[in-house]
Amino acid sequence: MYKSIIRPILFKYDPEEIHYFTFSMLRFLNKIPGFPAIFRSLYEVKDARLETEVFGLKFKNPVGLAAGFDKDAKLYKELSNLGFGFIEIGTLTPKGQEGNPKKRLFRLKEDSAIINRMGFNNGGVLEAVERLKKNNGVLIGGNIGKNKLTSNEEATSDYEICFDALYDHVDYFVVNVSSPNTPNLRALQDKEPLTQLLQTLQNKNVAKPKQKPILLKIAPDLTDEQLLDIIDIVNETKIAGVIATNTTISREGLQSENKAEMGGLSGKPLTKRSTEVIRFLSEKSNKSFPIVGVGGIHSADDAIEKLEAGASLIQLYTGFIYEGPALIKKINRKILDKKLR
Repeated sequence: MYKSIIRPILFKYDPEEIHYFTFSMLRFLNKIPGFPAIFRSLYEVKDARLETEVFGLKFKNPVGLAAGFDKDAKLYKELSNLGFGFIEIGTLTPKGQEGNPKKRLFRLKEDSAIINRMGFNNGGVLEAVERLKKNNGVLIGGNIGKNKLTSNEEATSDYEICFDALYDHVDYFVVNVSSPNTPNLRALQDKEPLTQLLQTLQNKNVAKPKQKPILLKIAPDLTDEQLLDIIDIVNETKIAGVIATNTTISREGLQSENKAEMGGLSGKPLTKRSTEVIRFLSEKSNKSFPIVGVGGIHSADDAIEKLEAGASLIQLYTGFIYEGPALIKKINRKILDKKLR
């Protein structure tokens, strides 16, 4: 029903406007008695065989929602009712910011893709913390970044502020240095500044009574040499793992009229490359750290391919928008089917 009726209606409207409309509708429906249970019955797959423990956390299933969808932690409970095993919020910055000028979100229907140049639009980390204080059982990842006006030389301070504010309210952290939509942010992926940033956060982490897993989210556009550097950095700083991958700046093979828009590309065109990055990291590191696979997952087979390439968990974003919440159920059922063989 989603792809035949709901999606064609939603896709008639501006992507960013319909995003907020959908948020409002989900929030409204989940306030009606019985509706949360209906959503769970439609989309949730409950089975102990789906449970998996990764970097010390127990996930009820390995299918999560990637960062960028619920930036400000406004809908994590309602979204969890659609069957996700975990929700990643953010990217959050110390101060709220508007992000880049609109229009900044574009559908590429012929390519089953999206281009965004949102620019870390969010209300600031402290607003999100107030909402997270109401969390009751949803496993939450906190994706953190720097404000647009913060120089790269001062960026570490922004990440520290977000880390300290979120520490008591999220289950794991994601350091985002790979978005193409904040000027010069990707320069922080270079070996020296990245090592310094992650080591600073890890030093704060080990000083806490209980450590929280810290993950690094990387771009799909890194060379093999850069990916080998990532492996070295993860092993040196002893962070928990990697999320592979963020959006790409590549436009190879696109058919849609919006293909020339600036920003990060997500969706089906990223499927192959993100899987290549996962496999490379897994093989070259001898599986020394967990990998969360994200990028171009539009089917259960896409998800299985990521897991077989070396991912311990997967996340959806653009595939969730194009395929609907039934995709979560299909993936979990496919995972169970593979386990039963």
